[in-house]
Amino acid sequence: MSSDNLIKNLSRFIDLKLAKDLIKEFMAIRKECLTKDLGKSSIGKFIETVVQVLQFLDSKTYDNKPDVDQYLRTLDSKTVNLNDDLKICCSRIARACYTLRNKRSICHKGGIDPNMVDLKFLYSGAQWILSELVRQVISVDMNTAEKMINFIQIPADSLVEDFGSRKLVYGDLSIADEILVLLHSVYPNYISSNNIYASMDRRSKPGICNALKKLWKDKLINKEKDNLVLTRKGLKKAVNVIKDNVDTDLRSADK
Repeated sequence: MSSDNLIKNLSRFIDLKLAKDLIKEFMAIRKECLTKDLGKSSIGKFIETVVQVLQFLDSKTYDNKPDVDQYLRTLDSKTVNLNDDLKICCSRIARACYTLRNKRSICHKGGIDPNMVDLKFLYSGAQWILSELVRQVISVDMNTAEKMINFIQIPADSLVEDFGSRKLVYGDLSIADEILVLLHSVYPNYISSNNIYASMDRRSKPGICNALKKLWKDKLINKEKDNLVLTRKGLKKAVNVIKDNVDTDLRSADK
């Protein structure tokens, strides 16, 4: 299963453009959770597309620029060709996400900066909404729907699994890139070199040592005694590594 498969299957039941927009914005939200890229969430565009999908399912037409808040606020009191799962549950969860997007500086300037709690909530909300839309529109093929929902429900932190005293990084990464992903998982906090060696015990110690020296020389990491942290340059590099491996990670986790 992949994002292209999601689009292909959804477009059998909804407008192709809507299917493309819906999955594109959902995957953008997922990448933002993986990279901790706060303040750039695509949740607004995602919810706007959800509104258009609901309009399409109701009447086979949709507004190019819907009044998102007004539509979601009044939908459950209207007579529409939607069941209560979409009319009430989906609309209220979508409005909660849209409200948080507006009031927590995720899109607009406000008094409270966005944080990972907000972004994880929005991603979970987007997962529920997209899963429910799949369940509703692809009810004639539950085997395909189940595979799509399993893909949608992959956690946003699947590149790194935390075992407490050590972490495990998934993906086909070089030693240096694996170190960057490890450091990114705790950024902006430091992590001890001993923790890195313990987490990467499947790698050779000389290989890890050489990679750490190279990362330090290239100014991608900074060292304080025996503790390491990403520099601004290293953070940018780590984010790019994660983005490049998102789709590969999703396909591997779905097998």
